[in-house]
Amino acid sequence: MELPRGTVYLALAMLALAATVNGGTDCVCLNNKHAGNCTSVGSTCRCTTYGSNVTVVCETLSSKCLLMKAEINRNKSGKSNRPQHAIRDNDGIYDPECDDNGNFKAKQCNGTSTCWCVNSAGIRRTDKGDKDIKCDEVVRTSWISMEMKHSETGNDLDKPTLESDIRDELSQRYKLNKNHITATYEKPFVFIELKQNATEKSATDVDIVDVAYYFEKDIKGDSLILGPGLTLDSSSGSLQSNDVIIYYIDDKPPEFTMQRLTPGLH
Repeated sequence: MELPRGTVYLALAMLALAATVNGGTDCVCLNNKHAGNCTSVGSTCRCTTYGSNVTVVCETLSSKCLLMKAEINRNKSGKSNRPQHAIRDNDGIYDPECDDNGNFKAKQCNGTSTCWCVNSAGIRRTDKGDKDIKCDEVVRTSWISMEMKHSETGNDLDKPTLESDIRDELSQRYKLNKNHITATYEKPFVFIELKQNATEKSATDVDIVDVAYYFEKDIKGDSLILGPGLTLDSSSGSLQSNDVIIYYIDDKPPEFTMQRLTPGLH
């Protein structure tokens, strides 16, 4: 039987407290299962992500770049109004280069002489070239469009209630201001739009890029958050899905010489 969400969170909090008492400074990174070497600093838990020397604050989301790097290193061990230049992730997960803040560097390479330029989501936005390729800036992804199809439900769901509850759940789980979230339900599809201009994001706000990555992991059953999983439900019913299609819309169009808008799945 699944325990109530509050009970699980309480158990995790008690585990973290016990670790602090017993180990002096140890704690548990509830928002990043790929982090270790944790230390309590006041009321915060700070840990190091696997595969890097970057410290993350566990009370919020970790960056997508650090999460991808951790995953690589652990492995070694319907309807949309998106713009025409929206791009999908052609290349899947790779071992990225992150800056000191955990963000993607503008130029990424595959360990050989093949390199390319990425946006702030780490998605390739140019053709692949040699190591001399010029990537002058990390173009910001300010709009993310996510589409998912849910399994058959036994009853009709109330559209306004469900849309509102999905926004509430995403805001609470990923700590993103609801002003940046739009949810539209057109049975059997859910369309979620995340919009966040650079001027709307403070230094302490989560980035929509990281939110989208956490959401994708939740939907595919590989949650990065310890404790209860994502629930897309409301008083009108519950939705179940195990796949999501994500499109990234940058502040500048991509620079492919022969742009293909129907690549493989993310």
